[in-house]
Amino acid sequence: MERVGAGETEAFGPLYDEIAPVVHGTAIRVLRDPDHAAEVTQEVLVEIWRGAPRFDPGGGSVLGWVATIAHRRAVDRVRAVQAQRERDERAGIQEYDPPRDSVAEEAERRLVRQQVLGCLASLTDAQRTAVCSAYYDGYSYREVAERAGVALATMKSRIRDGLIRLRQCLEVQR
Repeated sequence: MERVGAGETEAFGPLYDEIAPVVHGTAIRVLRDPDHAAEVTQEVLVEIWRGAPRFDPGGGSVLGWVATIAHRRAVDRVRAVQAQRERDERAGIQEYDPPRDSVAEEAERRLVRQQVLGCLASLTDAQRTAVCSAYYDGYSYREVAERAGVALATMKSRIRDGLIRLRQCLEVQR
């Protein structure tokens, strides 16, 4: 390791032969994917080649240092792969557009519309006018009362009673 750290390129061959199995074995144990393990092995060996001058023999053995680097790099890869998988999953969920049957949806809308119109017809004229003015025409209760020339409390009662009858009618049709 000292010779590799000193820049002796021919010294890396024997070092490689000794440490490559440790690096690859560590990567394979952590990653459990041969392709990712091969990539991590290559990255670690390049890192060892470049970082050899930083190796401190007083801090531990060469194999221990190499195994530590390999383990850290493999764990980083696991985290990166998991984060990518989660990003892809979130993007897939956001982009998912479930198949729809537009013909069935249109038929259902028409059926509901017919049911509502039928139930509106069952209301008194005063209730129907009040409910339609408030919910279809967008007038406030006060505006509906002023247009009909009745007290606000009376209009609220008409609308409430009309909505109750509408709900009961629609529940019977379901």
